[in-house]
Amino acid sequence: MTLTSDNLTLKPVDGGVTAPAGFSACGVAAGLKASGEFDVAIVVAEHACPAAAVFTTNKVAAAPVVVSRRHMTGGSARAVVINAGNANACTGAAGERDAEATAAALAERLGCSAGEVLVGSTGVIGVSLPVAKLLGALPAAVAGLSTSGGPLAAQAIMTTDTVPKEVALEFAIGAMTYRVGGMAKGSGMIQPNMATMLSVITTDAPLTAEACDAALRAATDATFNRVTVDSDTSTNDTCILLASGAAGGEAITTGDARYASVARAVRAVAEGLARMIARDGEGATKLITVTVRGAASVADAELAAFAIANSPLVKTAIFGRDANWGRVAMAIGKSGCALDASAFDITFAGIPVCSAGAATGFDEDEAFEALGKTDVDVDVDLHVGDADATVWTCDLTYDYVRINGEYRS
Repeated sequence: MTLTSDNLTLKPVDGGVTAPAGFSACGVAAGLKASGEFDVAIVVAEHACPAAAVFTTNKVAAAPVVVSRRHMTGGSARAVVINAGNANACTGAAGERDAEATAAALAERLGCSAGEVLVGSTGVIGVSLPVAKLLGALPAAVAGLSTSGGPLAAQAIMTTDTVPKEVALEFAIGAMTYRVGGMAKGSGMIQPNMATMLSVITTDAPLTAEACDAALRAATDATFNRVTVDSDTSTNDTCILLASGAAGGEAITTGDARYASVARAVRAVAEGLARMIARDGEGATKLITVTVRGAASVADAELAAFAIANSPLVKTAIFGRDANWGRVAMAIGKSGCALDASAFDITFAGIPVCSAGAATGFDEDEAFEALGKTDVDVDVDLHVGDADATVWTCDLTYDYVRINGEYRS
């Protein structure tokens, strides 16, 4: 479906991170996952190109985060290598050496410097990375690089995800046609506060490093930073943007009139991935979109929206198809946002259930049916200002407990 936003037409295309020109990717099995599934992904630009990255705010940052932060100081990158099955977190100096060795080994194969390779990991925390297996898989990964390899890479970064997550969009600026593509993984331990657990976004637009950084930070603030599955911020969260410039045209800076269009496309890709993460939350049966309007400030709108989205009581009520709006009222009341207890309205799945802080006398059977859909909207109007915010989450089910109770089994 073609999307139109701010006079920019965004056309969905196939290919994920390899939809934009100038990129190839691959996914292979290194034996890091007991299942034998793909567990190593590489995304490679034809040449070192402008890049930007944002990382977890968790103070217990994984080794690949520490290493990639160092490598990003130059504002350019050639490749990204990501492994699933092991987080390489809380692994001390040995973990950093393993992450650096991974970057160096891929760099040698590609003929670039180790500082031009970014690394990411996802999986169990506190277990040494089987680095020999990972390094042993890199020759096959490089040999398998393809401009149609985006879907394989998206599969290889999955952990408890049930589906790979990819989005790619095409758009025109004057006579030039550009693409932005992306992949992400994330299903549990999700409230990023920077990005998602792991995401790589690519574009063939000729963004400068400064423009990459601005576009990525704006996109993550409005999308990945508005996702929560369980309120937990991973030790490994990383989101990377690479701009090959392979589609041609003069360099695009933040002051260029073309910048807004590219930044909008980057945000649209990030939003698509963010929604996929929420929909695929561990054990989830519903994507829940929480929108708070009429807040005194955007910060207040976010406070209230996250309080609702992170409430186990709200999430279990929606799982059970119970329009228990009192739980939403509780959540906004505890959030710390500016609030008039006699003014707010609540709507569940299109059904007004609370008006001016009191029950509306809605039809419970109608609400039960509406909450049975796979997409559920929770809308709140605080009526104390004109700011708004949207947060994406999912319901809390029996399977969430099972998946996390058995995570290391």
